[in-house]
Amino acid sequence: MKIKALSRSGASAQAPGANVAKLTRNLDPNQHPFERAREYTRALNATKLERMFAKPFLGDFAPGHVDGVYSFAKDPGSLEHFASGSGDGIVKMWNMTSREEKWQSQAHQNIVKDMCWTRDRKLLTCGSDQKVNLFDPYNTTSKSPPVATWHGGAFTSLSHHRNLPSFAVASDKVSIYDISRTSGAPTQTLQWPSAIDTISALAWNQSETSIIASAATDRAVILYDLRTNSPLHRTVLHLASNSIAWNPMEPFNFAIGNEDHNIYGFDMRNMKRALNVYKGHVAAVMSVEFSPTGEKLVSGSYDRTVRLWDRQKGHSEDIYHTKRMQRVFSVAWSADNNYVLSGSDDGNVRLWRAKASSRQGVKTAALRQKLDYNDALKERYKHMPEIRRIARHRHVPKVIKKAGEIKTEELKAIKRKEENERRHSKKGEVRRQAEREKMILAREQ
Repeated sequence: MKIKALSRSGASAQAPGANVAKLTRNLDPNQHPFERAREYTRALNATKLERMFAKPFLGDFAPGHVDGVYSFAKDPGSLEHFASGSGDGIVKMWNMTSREEKWQSQAHQNIVKDMCWTRDRKLLTCGSDQKVNLFDPYNTTSKSPPVATWHGGAFTSLSHHRNLPSFAVASDKVSIYDISRTSGAPTQTLQWPSAIDTISALAWNQSETSIIASAATDRAVILYDLRTNSPLHRTVLHLASNSIAWNPMEPFNFAIGNEDHNIYGFDMRNMKRALNVYKGHVAAVMSVEFSPTGEKLVSGSYDRTVRLWDRQKGHSEDIYHTKRMQRVFSVAWSADNNYVLSGSDDGNVRLWRAKASSRQGVKTAALRQKLDYNDALKERYKHMPEIRRIARHRHVPKVIKKAGEIKTEELKAIKRKEENERRHSKKGEVRRQAEREKMILAREQ
């Protein structure tokens, strides 16, 4: 019997013009006893390089504002345009790509409290001069008067309906106006029967468009339903809230920035307890916003820092600060999820990377593969003590570090006191309260 075997020369497995023989890889772990050690070293080096290349600050928007920046509004129809309002009543529209001013107007006589864009890409502003003005930045010049004006109380916050030509504005009550009616009384008025305090923050749910959330100076968070023209329920916290943001991907969830230095995530269907408590700031949280994906948060605080959070984690992923940045009153996330904006008391609008070490330039296939490999290694070995320490370490200003240490000692003393009270009381008389329930004082429906 004749047997004919296939045989190929070694040159068939070589690159053209090369004389290096191809070596096949044996994946047997017994043949590679140091594989995990090599991977750990690569993960450690990748973590160190990530911190080395972490340069989040990109620049500011020239020439900025003369007074502090207290409000932001992103154009929903553009990735590059947004507006900012300052304490001297000036409203400016910026181009995020070139970081240049495109339009400005003297919108109010005093501080611009809040702003938002309409469906047809016009700009609504409200101020403490008891006016709501409508501007058309794309079709008018800087000195043009407002397209329409609504008069009312001392307005503090503003939010627009996603589809209808209606907007909600807050004073001591929530008033719903129709943009097509440029004058006259509001079409709807919402108010808790016993509440007389000023509403400091207002947010219209962009998915469940019949729901409006508000926070007042009496420390209450109230949800309103436009379908029944009445409030749903009222939750009183320990301290007042300064900002409200709805999750764009989970319509029932929202976050509030509180005066007690924390951010609280809530589910509107169950207000008995918080979904999560985000701790890290050492002063009042003035502004908070979800990322377009709903997985991250950004917050600006009175402690002169901007912090980024994972929605499911209670401690911040990153902290941004500069030597000259003052108290941060407004923050925003870019529509492409890659950048963060901050407006502070020093009149500057600053642009930051959403991920400090990432770069947005064109990458080769080999570089993309290398970065993905490094990310997989960091995720696999993130529990290792040295890698965890390097990844979590951040340099913070001395004042904030000292304030954080003092706050930690105060919280320990409070917990120690509560534990002593429970230990020296009758069994079951003093219940250990969950951390996500502590901030709620009362609930009304």
